Amino acid sequence: MPTGLDSPPLEGLREVGGEGVVPSVPTLIVLLGPTAVGKTALSLMLAKRLSCPIISADSRQIYRGIPIGTAAPTEEELAEVRHYFVHTLDLDQYYSAAQYEADVLRLLEEQFPLHPVMLMSGGSMMYIDAVCNGIDDIPTIEPDVRSHVRQRLTDEGLDALLAELRLLDPAYYAVVDLKNTQRIVHALEVCYQTGCTFTSFRTGQKKQRPFRIVKVGLSRSRAHLFERINLRVDQMMADGLMDEVRRVYPLRHLNALNTVGYKELFRVLDGEWPLDIAVERIKKNTRVYAKKQMTWFQRDPSIHWLDLDEMTADEAEQQILKL
Repeated sequence: MPTGLDSPPLEGLREVGGEGVVPSVPTLIVLLGPTAVGKTALSLMLAKRLSCPIISADSRQIYRGIPIGTAAPTEEELAEVRHYFVHTLDLDQYYSAAQYEADVLRLLEEQFPLHPVMLMSGGSMMYIDAVCNGIDDIPTIEPDVRSHVRQRLTDEGLDALLAELRLLDPAYYAVVDLKNTQRIVHALEVCYQTGCTFTSFRTGQKKQRPFRIVKVGLSRSRAHLFERINLRVDQMMADGLMDEVRRVYPLRHLNALNTVGYKELFRVLDGEWPLDIAVERIKKNTRVYAKKQMTWFQRDPSIHWLDLDEMTADEAEQQILKL
């Protein structure tokens, strides 16, 4: 994997008096990587060094009430550094990557005069891509249309929606992840709302930003990353994940809970799986998700990679400040 040192150094950040970092242009550092790689700890270090808040790019940590299963920053970490987009929404609130793009751009416009270097950290690919490259201008879905499609999902199941998407927008059906319920539902919402295919709105044109973007990817060996994932799941269980799942069980139909950790433990509460099987499945599904994240990120040649197995956190921080 490339290491960032393989790329020519970027200009823009410079040390001033050995005490701070001042950009020649407003700069957004994007710290990304697979789940459990170590983003939280390094982002806290960087934020303190840069005297800036952290913008979370995690599509599940944005919800309230599920801190354990989403590995959200602890109360102590939230007290150390101001975080945006953590514990912001109720579980039943609709939110999209397009809304995230608009909210983050508005926040950056407010914050850059105060913090010329801002830090975004997370692993949600669509959120990161939305801020860095932009989301296509897809029409806002009316509540009645959204309600209709989601009711059909409940009544008829995903297979029925897939069959309809194949008829209405075969081009998108051919490329979408057929197991990604949220994307299937959203594509049909657009079809119903506009009378046009979802594909017709997907231009894929990168939007220009009035600030500099530095993407830093964190990696580890697959064996070490998988070990960290397994240990994290064990720690989540020890911290009370099962109790957290019981509290939100009545809301299991919500999209916010259609995620690894909750789906498996819901099946325990349904009497379908024993707990030990569910825990092992959480570990396996988290490892699969981490591989998907790395596959997605490795398509982006602008990412400067740092291998955390080969350097300390302090060394990683220094490398980032040189970019």
